[in-house]
Amino acid sequence: MAKRQNRSKKDKSFSLLLSIILVFCILGGVVFSVSRKISVEMSTSAVQNLSETLNLIKSTIEAILNNEAEFQKIMAQEIAHTENPEDYIRSYQKNQTMVKISLIRAGKTEGISNTGEPFTEEELDFSSGGSINGLAVSQSYLNYMGAWAYSMKCPVVKNDREIATLYIEYTYDFLDKSLPNGFYNKKAMLYIMDAESQRFVLKPKGMGERNAGHLNLEEFYGANNINDEKLRAEVSECIKNKKNIMFYHNIRGKNSLNYMWAVNKGTIYLSGYVPIEAIQQEGRSVNQNIFIVVAVMLIAFFLCFMLYYLTQRQQNKIRKEQEKEREIHNKQLAEALQAAQIASNSKTTFLSNMSHDIRTPMNAVLGFTTLLNKDAENPEKVREYTRKIMASGQHLLSLINDILDVSKIESGKVVLTIEEFTLNDLVTSVDAIIRPMAEAKQQIFHVDVTGIQHEYLIGDETRINQILINLLSNAVKYTPEGGSIWFRIIGLKQRSCQYEHIRIEVEDNGYGMTQEYLKTIFDAFTRAENSTTNKVQGTGLGMAITKNIVELMGGTIDVTSNVGKGSLFQVELELRIPENQTCKRFWEKSGISRILVVDSDSQIRENIHMLMEDTGVIADIVCNTQEALHSLMEDGAAKQLYQMILVDWNIVEIEGIEQVKKIHEFVWDTMAILFLVDHDAKGIEEVSQMQNTGILTKPFLATAFQQKIMEMQAQRDGKEQMEGTDMDNLEGLHLLAAEDNEINAEILSEILSMEGATCEIAENGQLVLERFKNSKEGEFDAILMDVQMPVMNGYEATRAIRALARKEASRIPIIAMTANAFAEDEKEALEAGMNVHLAKPIDIELLNKVISQCVSKKGK
Repeated sequence: MAKRQNRSKKDKSFSLLLSIILVFCILGGVVFSVSRKISVEMSTSAVQNLSETLNLIKSTIEAILNNEAEFQKIMAQEIAHTENPEDYIRSYQKNQTMVKISLIRAGKTEGISNTGEPFTEEELDFSSGGSINGLAVSQSYLNYMGAWAYSMKCPVVKNDREIATLYIEYTYDFLDKSLPNGFYNKKAMLYIMDAESQRFVLKPKGMGERNAGHLNLEEFYGANNINDEKLRAEVSECIKNKKNIMFYHNIRGKNSLNYMWAVNKGTIYLSGYVPIEAIQQEGRSVNQNIFIVVAVMLIAFFLCFMLYYLTQRQQNKIRKEQEKEREIHNKQLAEALQAAQIASNSKTTFLSNMSHDIRTPMNAVLGFTTLLNKDAENPEKVREYTRKIMASGQHLLSLINDILDVSKIESGKVVLTIEEFTLNDLVTSVDAIIRPMAEAKQQIFHVDVTGIQHEYLIGDETRINQILINLLSNAVKYTPEGGSIWFRIIGLKQRSCQYEHIRIEVEDNGYGMTQEYLKTIFDAFTRAENSTTNKVQGTGLGMAITKNIVELMGGTIDVTSNVGKGSLFQVELELRIPENQTCKRFWEKSGISRILVVDSDSQIRENIHMLMEDTGVIADIVCNTQEALHSLMEDGAAKQLYQMILVDWNIVEIEGIEQVKKIHEFVWDTMAILFLVDHDAKGIEEVSQMQNTGILTKPFLATAFQQKIMEMQAQRDGKEQMEGTDMDNLEGLHLLAAEDNEINAEILSEILSMEGATCEIAENGQLVLERFKNSKEGEFDAILMDVQMPVMNGYEATRAIRALARKEASRIPIIAMTANAFAEDEKEALEAGMNVHLAKPIDIELLNKVISQCVSKKGK
């Protein structure tokens, strides 16, 4: 009986085991079919993503090409209005994009180029009929530097007559920087191919495998055994018809998806392949996870089955643990699924926004280009279309810049550049950008600076400038014509003696915003939605970027707004005060210790008194011209007491110009008068003609005051020099120049020769150092130093020259002549020991003046 029971139990266990095995086989079949379906769907999705990626690269390249064409058209317009187009071409310096610029006069077959040699169109082949933004584009070719290049030609039209043709050569290499860094984890391959010659003109860096480089499409076919004549014919037909094509083929032992993607209406192609394994990588990852889960479940099941035969109690315990483990695992899977859905929705939202925002201005560019071609004979419409094309292009560029900024901020790659700067430079640069925008819409732009105790501050001036431009440009865009915009910098109570606490306010009386929108204004891709603001183009990224930068600086930003009444943005920052930040030596050297201020506004008077007190200059304040005359005439010594008078132009408008003339007649020979004026002040022409007077634009800042005094001193010194002797004559000077570029060296030698000076060229800083070290005493009058050179750069060469044990090593003028034109470059040049910094391209009159001031002319 017991044996039967045991046998029955064994039979039941065996049947149970078979049933379970059968169930798991069915489950395995279902899992396998599901994984196959997922692989197919994800492969289809990956192919679609590849198409979208290629379209994005295509759009990027076409945007760059269109920008080049637009810039060439603008250059052609400038040449048309230039008296001597040949001089314009010769003086134009090549850059990384435009390698060679040439011009052929109408009716002639030969012209000139900025490289100096003659130029003919016979060097180029425009027979393919390709164009970029309406400009004919040549077939690709190898230029004199061995780089693949192409040229575009643009007619130069003056008074509705074509007077010449402008040719510009571009290299494909500059496109490399605009392409994405990495393509399917660098497992794919991408070339840029010239459609006419089928030559591969660019192999972008970081875009995939580079082991097998190919010169042209035929070589690519041969290297990868693409010998199917039918397939080749199909590819050729697509290239001929300027269409896209994808096909599967084994490349180097890997099944791959090959592509030929037309760019710029088929003048060039994106060519290459992506291994199928790279496309299906996500699908394999999902399948592997599924198989891992199934394997874990099988292992758990067999463990439970084996433990079942040991003890029922132990089996129950294991079952509970297994159920608990499953519950945790399912929770993790649910969380992972939710995270994946959120990431997918974010990606979809981002792509949707970008697709709309990029296509909107691009559609305008293409549409107006079509209209431009149609109405080319109508100058008024041409000007209107080009203006709108330019506006759309600028909008597209700002959108791309915003995307790059958001990308940097979110990836944590933004690093603040902390340097000393002045509020005057900040306000001046912002005013120069925003005021023309406001005037174009007949808006009134007010600038006020009050309560500031220190003008020299330490912080990231570029990022603060970006904050202000974002806020103020939005104020201009969302304020109707004839409105008003206020830009204020207000000094607040200091929390620490080492930091200046400031508040930046940007206020307008524009459309305003709803309270609901204010809750999301600082989120990316959000814009106010109503019938008025929808007419204003924008990316929806500006406020998100601004908030991130403010918070990165440790500041705060707030906004209040009412629909139909306007908006007010307030940014509070604490910026470090540099040690010894005031420049008292300037005022002492200039002999200015006391000034008289004539202003009826108490707030402005207090602000001037506070700022000048920090410089050590005493500012006596009076409210009107009567008090000023009384102060000056009461004591005869008053003419020696003050060195300068500041007069608010509002007082002149109220009291009349005659009162000012009385003051001027009394003091013009002993002290200068500066008028504080608003940007839109009227009637200042009469006073500006008076001797020893000047104009200082509001708001008043001590550094701006200092710069104005320097300008007046320089003008006075310049007049004295012009009256005494001709100081801008370089006749008889012998100069040593460091220049590694042959063309620039030739231009410099010719310019100096025209001015009567001789020049000896050295190719790098090391040669300059050795030549100066071996020269005779007084052989060279000055050294013109380039900065970026091989072997030894300009900074190192300057320091080495200054360290030589020669008398003239420490006093010979060294003038920096470089394309590095930023303020930090000038600072570095002066710190290295150079006397003056001149940015290229060189202004010959400025060069004459600088050399004349630095060099004592030889007597011959």
